[in-house]
Amino acid sequence: MSGHHPPIDCKDMKAILKFLGFRRESTSGSHDQWTKVEGGKKFKVTVDCPKSPFSQTLITSMAAQAGVTKKEIYRILAAL
Repeated sequence: MSGHHPPIDCKDMKAILKFLGFRRESTSGSHDQWTKVEGGKKFKVTVDCPKSPFSQTLITSMAAQAGVTKKEIYRILAAL
């Protein structure tokens, strides 16, 4: 991908989080909470499916919550 990344939809983001070892912990309205503990640190990602497909800003935010980069998110997406 040459600098331009397509939006990611809710289904794909959930698949990426599962690939990273996250588990869906709870749902609060339209928000899903995905969590993972790694190296003694807890990561929590909020996925708001009604905002799908997600903007680049939101993808960057969810990647940071997951402890990875946006580049890693797209690398995983390409591998799925």
